[in-house]
Amino acid sequence: MKVSKFIYISALVVAAHAATVGSFAAVTLPAYLSDNMVMQQRSTLLVQGHSTRTGQVTVTASWNKRGASASIAPDGSFSVSLATPKAGGPHTITIDDGDPLVLHNVLSGEVWFCSGQSNMEMPVKGWGQVKDYEQELANADHPQIRLLQSKHVTALTPQSQPQVNGDGWAVCQASTLENFSSVAYFFARHLQQVLKVPIGVIDSSWGGTPAEAWTSAQTLTQVIEHQHNAQAILAANGDRDALNAKYAQDVIDWQANYKNADAGMSHGQPLWTDAEQTGPDWGTMALPNAWEWCGLNDFDGIVWFQKVVDLPARWTGKELTLRVGKVDDIDVTWFNGEQVGTTDGYWIEREYKVPANLVKEGKAVITVQVKDGSGLGGICGDPGMLSIGIDGDVISLAGDWRWHKGVSHEDLPYRAIAPDHQNYPANLYNAMVHPFTHFAVAGVIWYQGEENASRWRGYTPLLQALIHDWRQAWHNSQMPFYLVQLAGWQEPALVQPNSSWAYLREAQANALALEHTDMALAIDIGEAYDIHPKNKQEVGRRLALAALSGTYGKGHYQVPQCTGHHVKDGKIVLTFNQPIHIDGTQAQGLVIAGPDLEFHPAQAIAQGNQLIVWSPQVTIPIAVRYAWANCPPNNLRGLDNLPVAPFRTDR
Repeated sequence: MKVSKFIYISALVVAAHAATVGSFAAVTLPAYLSDNMVMQQRSTLLVQGHSTRTGQVTVTASWNKRGASASIAPDGSFSVSLATPKAGGPHTITIDDGDPLVLHNVLSGEVWFCSGQSNMEMPVKGWGQVKDYEQELANADHPQIRLLQSKHVTALTPQSQPQVNGDGWAVCQASTLENFSSVAYFFARHLQQVLKVPIGVIDSSWGGTPAEAWTSAQTLTQVIEHQHNAQAILAANGDRDALNAKYAQDVIDWQANYKNADAGMSHGQPLWTDAEQTGPDWGTMALPNAWEWCGLNDFDGIVWFQKVVDLPARWTGKELTLRVGKVDDIDVTWFNGEQVGTTDGYWIEREYKVPANLVKEGKAVITVQVKDGSGLGGICGDPGMLSIGIDGDVISLAGDWRWHKGVSHEDLPYRAIAPDHQNYPANLYNAMVHPFTHFAVAGVIWYQGEENASRWRGYTPLLQALIHDWRQAWHNSQMPFYLVQLAGWQEPALVQPNSSWAYLREAQANALALEHTDMALAIDIGEAYDIHPKNKQEVGRRLALAALSGTYGKGHYQVPQCTGHHVKDGKIVLTFNQPIHIDGTQAQGLVIAGPDLEFHPAQAIAQGNQLIVWSPQVTIPIAVRYAWANCPPNNLRGLDNLPVAPFRTDR
């Protein structure tokens, strides 16, 4: 009995080994060619791969039994083209080099490439947790929707093979959707409901990344502000050592410019640390707080803070503990002109010792230089984290501090980025876009811009170059490209003439000058204190409406936009591309200026395609702006109750 059992188990092992060897295919394929894939209908499917064999590879599809063959090159590569059928399936595709590999459950339908930064990446559940995410996941069984997600990878030269999460394409269900792009999913869901065909979406996104990282170096050589870097990248041809050497020198140069441009420094020495500053250029800010919430909207750079306190006689000659909160990102702290500490680290609580010989009865000047690279900046944390004293005997430093700008990053060349960083020019194009360009898609949806907001001046040419770049890479000069205009974020404001987010939105809208583009607005569904608004359902729906109209000829979609204006009887008459209305009793978000260029809240009346705007405070009106702030009020609506795009007449 034992012998028989041994023989039986051995036979199973041999059989299993034989099955494994037999099923191990010599063919390897790009990750976008897998089970469960969706291929673009009525197009060409390029089946490229590698084989360890010699001879030929034959590709046979269940919708076309004739098949097609190609020789295996000396390096093992092969390429076979198949004409794809109309929408439908499931199909199989067999790639045979003598050891067949079969792709199962393949559908033909519409495929969209979905890219951008964190608002595109934001998953249904995961770190994002969109509105009603639990219900969304419970209802996420959509076998006609397929998902493919790129890994976060970078490369210094264009790559041929994509890297993806999981085993390739996945059927849409709760377990495969929860960490997938919510915008891509809601876009796909609406398309599928209307078109009634399989939809495939490729999620290739990465939070906090700029548009130049998603653009090829070759194209960046033609884009102002990026030409020099791009030329160096191409010249290095992937030589990491050469690019790191350039980066090291760029950092030295940038830091020198940064220090020299700081108004609070002179020849490397601080100017504002040993005496109380009371000049008219010094403002007041309640701390702890992020300075973005206190008027310095979207400011990156250096700000100086100062607090003057009266020290009691009992502390004279004793070491004190100075706590200055959680600084974002870097601080240098002085006590009566003597540096007592510095920390480089985001959101780390600072605690420094003040030497006993510096401590005397009377006024003490505490000065903190804060450097912030991106995102929120300032002296943050809880009020209890700001204090000076000995053990339990302390004076709170929470409350009003004086402040003064040192220098803004906007006044400096863009800070150098390490070659292996995801934000380095062309790195994401090389690793997360180029590898997919041999796979036919219907078009692109794009949600990005936050990372470029402080550099809005260069975004118009950059975004338009990116669109051209991708169309060229996919060999489709008319490839549809639909983008999301940034939602409202940061402290709500009506009058903010120099809003960088408003300028960035305008730069995004400028891309509509290109053919086969359109835009989904999100100005009305932003959240002031969350850069990742939760209502991604509506964003996906609006993108789908644009695609259904512009690509598939179904329905009518047009961004409500101001197309002209004229002055009449002390009022400005705005003309729009469609009838508009005010969603409420009074218009919100409109400001008007006279020759002094001081903007004031405006009143308005809607009449068909026109809006008549005025203010009793402006007798000679020359300019109107609407929703022109980082997070503006807005209630102008067009057809289908879609929001009117932010605009200004004084361009």
